[in-house]
Amino acid sequence: MAEAQAVLRFVRISPRKARPVVDLIRGQQVPMALALLRNLPRQASKVVEKILRSAVANAEQKELGDSESMVVSRAFVNCGPTLKRFRSRSQGRANAIHKRMSHITVVVSAARRKEKT
Repeated sequence: MAEAQAVLRFVRISPRKARPVVDLIRGQQVPMALALLRNLPRQASKVVEKILRSAVANAEQKELGDSESMVVSRAFVNCGPTLKRFRSRSQGRANAIHKRMSHITVVVSAARRKEKT
């Protein structure tokens, strides 16, 4: 089956915050997934919507069909590098701050046609 993917790397959002959003759209049809992301009150939803639109554009470039008939076949979030920072605390101490990054991948494919038997 023909697929098209989009990858956004080094996104400054923690994978723990992005994974629940990506889990919601996996297996959904593209129009439904876009509507869901537009109305979701999470920071990661804007980022994931951008990647989904890019994957759909890649699929249309490959002439896999129109976006109405596409399905989010795979979507996942991997950990990127972590920026390590320190915040000063009382009595000369320091606490570590970890600013985490993500690599987000979305794969769309043309919906399977149901065959008549």
